[in-house]
Amino acid sequence: MSTSTSGVSSEASITPVVVRLKLSLLRNGLRQSAGRRAAYITSVVVVLLFAALQLLGLIALRGNAHAASVTVLLIAVMALGWAVMPLFFPSGDETLDPTRLVMLPLRPHPLVRALLVASLVGIGPLFTLCLLVGSVISVAHGTAAYVTGVVAVPLALLVCVALARAVAAANIRLLSSRKGRDLAVLSGLVIAIGAQLVNFGAQRLGSAGGLSRLDPAADVLRWVPPGSAIGAVDSMSRGSYGVGVAQLVLSAAALVGLLALWSRHLTLLMTSPDGSTLQAGESAARERIPTGGLRRLLPSGRTGTVMERSLRYVWRDPKTKAAWVTSLAIGLIVPVFNALQGTGSIYFACFAAGMLGIQMYNQFGQDTSAFWMVAMAIASPHDAYVELRGRALALLVITLPYATLVTVLTTAMLDDWSKLPEVLGLSFALLGAMLATGAWSSARFPYSIPQEGYKNVAPGQAGLAWIAIFGGMVSAALLTAPVIVLTIWLNVTADGDRWSWLLLPLGAGYGALITAFGLRMAAPRTARRLPEILAAVSKG
Repeated sequence: MSTSTSGVSSEASITPVVVRLKLSLLRNGLRQSAGRRAAYITSVVVVLLFAALQLLGLIALRGNAHAASVTVLLIAVMALGWAVMPLFFPSGDETLDPTRLVMLPLRPHPLVRALLVASLVGIGPLFTLCLLVGSVISVAHGTAAYVTGVVAVPLALLVCVALARAVAAANIRLLSSRKGRDLAVLSGLVIAIGAQLVNFGAQRLGSAGGLSRLDPAADVLRWVPPGSAIGAVDSMSRGSYGVGVAQLVLSAAALVGLLALWSRHLTLLMTSPDGSTLQAGESAARERIPTGGLRRLLPSGRTGTVMERSLRYVWRDPKTKAAWVTSLAIGLIVPVFNALQGTGSIYFACFAAGMLGIQMYNQFGQDTSAFWMVAMAIASPHDAYVELRGRALALLVITLPYATLVTVLTTAMLDDWSKLPEVLGLSFALLGAMLATGAWSSARFPYSIPQEGYKNVAPGQAGLAWIAIFGGMVSAALLTAPVIVLTIWLNVTADGDRWSWLLLPLGAGYGALITAFGLRMAAPRTARRLPEILAAVSKG
């Protein structure tokens, strides 16, 4: 009897203990440095200010005929954010990882309740609460609607939190592995695309039709939790009590389902073996990647070896992959979205070559302390030239077809095919200039890229990074000036259209020549400065 009573008491005490654990983790994290405290306080102030503005905006929307559509879509987007954030930022909250608790004598159901309550502590839940309260005020009319809103606000908040926890628990084995952490590199892609989508959507709403364009999507999402909770308040305001109850029950059912799914994954995590209990041979066999296919496509000798190493960095190294994913996304988004909005120019397609050309800068920084292995194989300027040439060719394997594809796509969207040869020639010339200046900058201004955290420059080397990248970009623009001037001259000349096609071979040839010249100039400096480069890139 005493054992049972003790067990009940233990289960009842889990929730306050986990909440105190969450607060302790937050407090101890802020104690690490004054900079971290300042960053956290600043972020809290910014988020609260934005939440207050959103709350006032939603209240001002009260009485608008399309207020329900706006609020339902807003909460649906908020729920989507709760679902995907654990995938992109798995280290943002230590309590998201239930594997830290698997050695404790805890049952899944009490643990779910405790973690659910602890999840309500933080900036994210407070921001979501402000949006939910503002949404209810915006659409509620009448006593029944306000009573429903009192239930809908916490219900929708719990659905969002449970959704985030269920997603995190279902993917925690992946997210805690090296390959799983690579998912965070997609955050740059999602943010870049999301910002452009919001901008494009806002412009479309400002055109004919206005907020009425949201009604069809809102009519569907008002039956999808947690949007159905706000839909229930709106239904009660319009006197559709049966519909409102059904929507509220749907949100409650979703909460129960998410909690059950979360509990099931917690049980599996606490009772099934993880990768640390498997044989090392089995793990290695699963992760072994065949290399023959890639190697057969590359040149023989040292050049092919350098290219293969560089391409594997792009695929395997999280920081290198993050830089490439962001550059690929922005290089496509800028010309395409401007073309969709009707304000674009075909010359925006050069943005793709420019964004990918930046990857040539600080070539040795991505090697970090492993650069000593490369340095041991460089005994002369010729060795340095072969090393730089291999890295440039590896970049061209991706950049040339990508820049061509973006240019053709932009041309097709703008239906300006006569400009295709000159824009391609200009892109190739710009790419060559960036490869040339990037090779020289890599030898002259190397800096370290920290492997941990989200910083891309080691402390104390920010000045080097600014000089290397922005100085190199200005130099690349100056080197591309002859092709730019020729392009302008042909466009203002009366019969220039007849000869504009020459810009394609001229631009490509100029880009190839300037790249070879830049590599030749950078090779002796690289060979002379190997100790300085090694010291700089190993700093982080």
